[in-house]
Amino acid sequence: MARRSEVVLRDGEGSRGPGGVRAFVDGAFFVFAGVSAVWLSLLLLQESLSLSPRLLLLVVFWALVAYLVLPRLHRMLTHLYLPDYFIGRARTSDGLLGDPVNLALRGDEAQVHEAMTRAGWIRADDVNLSSSWWIVATTASRRSYPAAPVSPLTLFDRQQDFAYQQEVEGNPAKRHHVRFWACPEGWMLPGGHDVDWLAAGSYDRSVGLSLLTFQVTHRIAPDIDAERDHIVETVTRADPTVRVDVIRDFSTGYHARNGGGDRIETDGDLPVVDVRAVTAPSPPLPAAELATGRRPPPPTAFASAVGCLRGGLSLLFALLLQVSPEGLDLLPVAEKSDIGVAGAATALAVSGVLDIVLAVLTYRGQDLVRILLMTHCALTVIVAFLAEVDRGERPTLSAGLVNVALGILVMLALSSRRSRDYATRDRAVVAA
Repeated sequence: MARRSEVVLRDGEGSRGPGGVRAFVDGAFFVFAGVSAVWLSLLLLQESLSLSPRLLLLVVFWALVAYLVLPRLHRMLTHLYLPDYFIGRARTSDGLLGDPVNLALRGDEAQVHEAMTRAGWIRADDVNLSSSWWIVATTASRRSYPAAPVSPLTLFDRQQDFAYQQEVEGNPAKRHHVRFWACPEGWMLPGGHDVDWLAAGSYDRSVGLSLLTFQVTHRIAPDIDAERDHIVETVTRADPTVRVDVIRDFSTGYHARNGGGDRIETDGDLPVVDVRAVTAPSPPLPAAELATGRRPPPPTAFASAVGCLRGGLSLLFALLLQVSPEGLDLLPVAEKSDIGVAGAATALAVSGVLDIVLAVLTYRGQDLVRILLMTHCALTVIVAFLAEVDRGERPTLSAGLVNVALGILVMLALSSRRSRDYATRDRAVVAA
């Protein structure tokens, strides 16, 4: 059986030493970035109440809270109270419980792809900047996007390997969709059932706000059993060689909510779809092998771009300070009168160059540089916070808030798991 599996060994997992120190440092930055984001959201709220064009800043405040603050807080809290083992539920990127696992499959990857394609399902695009923008545009204009990406959910401590969907009425806001995860080698379902894949299928009925994070997201229909049965029916109808067994009462029937706050209902049965008799071409390159490439994940690319922007703004302000010395009053640093124009311009130039150099090297995947860039950004936040506490010099849009905000964005991105894994990938051993 050509089942996919991966074993990743990292320094510090199950041992003491440098890896444990790195894990502690990453954890500290993870928490510090989250707390800093809360402080930044309060600063933006104060700014929105003190300026006349409040609507734009309030929108920025909502975006910061919904997409940065609440996800980071959820991630920290769920790490404490949610179990880190299989309970029949996927998890969102924020750490919340996501959709229930309601399907299992036996067969290799090529056979799963072939069975889904024959049944009229379309493989969803990967989530990237282009596909994310396109789904926003097509959803707003109600134009068709049959391969629209689905949001990432995690199982076995990793995102889905791939997903399939069926668009309804040419509207990307309504669709059947199902995510697939390859089971680790030797892993069995509770009760000793041996399967190769687990899947979570649900039906997107509309687009709305998440009740738990206030993000714009798809809202799913509560009857996930109907979607489960739809998937099984389309696959078995398209290929009579497919066989289905059902594990009755695999989980207790329950009513709950998923990570978006949508109600879900299930009877607890788990169909096991056997596609081993499906004739399929050679399997594609496993995702585990693709993941070992040198291309940085979106959080790392975003942080590098923001770091370069932050450095560029510092260099620009250093230049403007030489031309217009009165700009010294806008600097949120201690004892401005003792710094002088030349000293302030030099400090800004050095800081800007450091940001750019560290950002470029971080993009290339150097772990120590990633830590140094987060440290540089953290120092900016700490200095600004102490200035507010000691002298009441609150960062504003005209004095330091943009620099502080960009630094916090860098820390949030680089302290994410995907950025950390990318930076430490050379220490990983991946086996298929």
